[in-house]
Formats: sequence, C-alpha cells, structure tokens
Amino acid sequence: MGPQRVPLLAGLVVLLAAACTTTDQTGAAAPTATAPSAGATVAATTSAAASTAPTTGAPAEGSWRVTYDWAVPATAARVTHQVRVPVTPVPGDPLPVLVEVRVGDHPAEGFSRITFAFRGPTPSYQVGYVPQVRTEGRDAPVELPGTAYLSVRFDPAQAHDARGGGTADLPPSRIGYPTLRGWAAAGDFEGHLSFGLGLRPPTGRTLPVRLGEATRPDGTHVVAVDVRRG
Repeated sequence: MGPQRVPLLAGLVVLLAAACTTTDQTGAAAPTATAPSAGATVAATTSAAASTAPTTGAPAEGSWRVTYDWAVPATAARVTHQVRVPVTPVPGDPLPVLVEVRVGDHPAEGFSRITFAFRGPTPSYQVGYVPQVRTEGRDAPVELPGTAYLSVRFDPAQAHDARGGGTADLPPSRIGYPTLRGWAAAGDFEGHLSFGLGLRPPTGRTLPVRLGEATRPDGTHVVAVDVRRG
C-alpha cells in the first residue's frame, strides 16, 4: 500500500493544479472578474473586467482585455487611466498621441469594430450614446450616417504634432457595415480628443457595445469599440 500512494497523490496534485488554472489564447492566466455595468466608471489599474483573447482577425493585436462588456451605455461608460503629463520630456510628446484608426467587420462573432491606437500610455476614455455628436470647443454638430450616435472621447490625448499636422493613419469615414455605418472626428482641443460613430440599429432596438484594450508588440496601445451587428 505504501509504495502505491505516492504516485497516486502526485497525480491528484497535478489534476487539481490543472483544474485551478485556466489560460487564454495568449497563454496568460485568465482572471475571474465581473464586467462593469452600463454607465460605470472603471479604474483601469483595478478594473473589474473579464480578460479574453483577441478575436481572430481583429485589428487589436497583443494582450487583450475587456474593460466594458456588452451593454448599452445610455450614460457614458468611462475607463480611467492615470497619465502623468508630460508623458515624455521636451521635445517629446506631451500627451498620448493617436497614430491610427482602423475598422474591421467580424460577422462570425457578430460585431463590427473600430480601434484607436496611441503612442505613449493609454489615455482615459468614455463612450456613450448621445442625441447628436458635437465638436470639442466649438460645440458644432457632427454629421454622421445612421439613426443612433455614439460619442467616443479620450483624455489626455492629441492627434496632432508640434506643427499642428495630423499624426494618425485614418480609414474612410463611411464604413458601411450592417450597423456600424460611419465615423467622424469631433475635435482635438486642449487635451481632449473626440470622435463620433454613426449606427443604424434594427428598428426599435438600441445596440449594445463592448470596450477593450490591447498592447501591441511594438508598444502601441489600442482601444477598441465593438458594436453588435444586429
């Protein structure tokens, strides 16, 4: 009996360890957490967010985590990051700088995505439904396709260089996916960077959205806004 117990106990220890540890597709241990509710403010360093691997073909490469799970942000959902300004000494960038906007459709997963990539740390951001998207500073209406509108705001952040030129690679403003129809810039003013998304939900419905973050191998930080396709 004695000689047979050691391998049996060792096997049980291995099985228990395997049962207690799950990993995502990146190989990192997947934390157990609850997604924030609609309109919640989330401190990114202590976010109650579910961690998932990137969707196949998604434009946000690298480590991935959800910061606001599928819900309707009737009140803006805000994710807060502590950013110390200036982020780099002069003559470097004083704020996180937008370097790319990308769009992608994922019919198999049931959503369309727009991503915002930043050089420097990830800025805080908030996303919510509004009756109309308006520009930063001038408060002028922003023309968007569709019948419902999302405001996407980053702070502190900018999309211009020291000479005032644009810093980001941008896709066409008319997207034309089933529900995510288009996007537009809504201001780059005093550390506030804003965009509008034009949606066309099915009649009588309000589309849920999801927010997430990724860090690419080159150090670029990406924020994604996912919109249900129907």
